[in-house]
Amino acid sequence: MKRPSKTAKPTRAAPRPSARLLASDLAQVRAIAATANVRASSPRKALLFSGANAMTAAELLAKRLERELYRVDLSTVVSNDIGETEKNFGRIFAEATAAGAILLFDEADALFGQRTGVKDSHDRYSNIEIGYLLQRAEAYDGSVILASKLELTLSIALRRRIAVYDFPPR
Repeated sequence: MKRPSKTAKPTRAAPRPSARLLASDLAQVRAIAATANVRASSPRKALLFSGANAMTAAELLAKRLERELYRVDLSTVVSNDIGETEKNFGRIFAEATAAGAILLFDEADALFGQRTGVKDSHDRYSNIEIGYLLQRAEAYDGSVILASKLELTLSIALRRRIAVYDFPPR
């Protein structure tokens, strides 16, 4: 396992030529930023940003809240060894807590696409890892953003734990 500094890289909200948000997206980011302090005491601290502008919206939110944005590379966090993924998540959350950063898990569809009915032990541990991530996100003092370009179909149990925002809004 790589050190958390290599898995959770601080990113700067650097302007990208193709990354422009619509007025409705900007308004939605402003509304999320305005309720950030209220959401800190809410059980639904994890935010799911979906759509083509999800990454840009996450960067803008971090900029508006004047926080560092730690982008987590899931390919270096998820491990085949039992218990290693949870340890890696623990290190990432500890580092983000120390820095007061917003955590961004990009390509969240890779995680939630795995949440299935239990057919074998791999499914069971995959569901445990996702549950652990959501539990840590709820206990985390800052914001946790799960970003996906795809529109995810979440179970009712997950929708209770995650606030969902579409960029652009439907």
